[in-house]
Amino acid sequence: MVNSTQGSNLRSENSVTYESPYPIFAMAVSSFAASHHGLRRRSVAVGSFLEEYNNRVEILSFEEDTVTLKTNPGLAFDHPYPPTKLMFHPNPTASMKSADLLVSSGDYLRLWEVREASIEPVSTLNNSKTSEYCAPLTSFDWNEVEPRRIGTSSIDTTCTIWDIEKGVVETQLIAHDKEVYDIAWGEAGVFSSVSADGSVRIFDLRDKEHSTIIYESPQPDTPLLRLAWNKQDLRYMATILMDSNKVVILDIRSPAMPVAELERHNASVNAIAWAPQSSRHISSAGDDGQALIWELPTVAGPNGIDPMSMYSAGAEINQLQWSAAQPDWIAIAFSNKLQMLKV
Repeated sequence: MVNSTQGSNLRSENSVTYESPYPIFAMAVSSFAASHHGLRRRSVAVGSFLEEYNNRVEILSFEEDTVTLKTNPGLAFDHPYPPTKLMFHPNPTASMKSADLLVSSGDYLRLWEVREASIEPVSTLNNSKTSEYCAPLTSFDWNEVEPRRIGTSSIDTTCTIWDIEKGVVETQLIAHDKEVYDIAWGEAGVFSSVSADGSVRIFDLRDKEHSTIIYESPQPDTPLLRLAWNKQDLRYMATILMDSNKVVILDIRSPAMPVAELERHNASVNAIAWAPQSSRHISSAGDDGQALIWELPTVAGPNGIDPMSMYSAGAEINQLQWSAAQPDWIAIAFSNKLQMLKV
């Protein structure tokens, strides 16, 4: 892919790579920064993707000053099935002193306490009324404004809002007509979800009977796979379609019509993340091995939008994170590798 005129490459010398024994899918960067011998150190969680029951989650230590990723044998644990998502506590200073909290989704929602040299299970949250069956969770999102709230999405068409402090379900909604693939919080009581039914819907917990459809796939029943809500400007969100090279940018004030479509990937897009410190920047990654950073113009030109910078991983990128705790770094996962890239 050719750079745009104003574009630049994310350079590999400003990166560090961790090679796992397993293929990697789920990934999370901690908001909790520890200081070790004067160096800033942050946890990065990676989950294996093995098509079997026994999987692994490892916690790495990323030192920004020395640009190194280190493993700790004590900071790894077995996980039933591949975790579909991992997330650290979004606001750790509120409640934690010496340990971080990690959540994983798969068969159930599981909470883990990450200590200095060990990981302890905290709780397993299951809303199934029958013990022998549970509908797998495709994703979840942790509410930054109300950190006791986590919303999950499931293949059984529902979204479930948990109060993780009490370990109880706050509410469960039939959100879509088909499997729900992703969920994202906007405000304390407002979330959005995407589904195999091809729609983006917004829900307000003050009015659980109604939802607002703000976008539907141009081709009927083309699944929407991922959703990202712009935390710097809640009017905007982004979604991706199955087997599509497009990132669709939506303005919730003008439903149905995307405000922009980013179409410079050469293959399917797998992951999207808004910049944590800017309302006009978004990153995307896909099967073409490219991680792209885009700046959204006030008005899109007739020839579309070119990315402002790009990085080639050389393999299909499955996952991408742009952490609010480290706005200068983007994390990507491809094959059995995790890579931290300096933006």
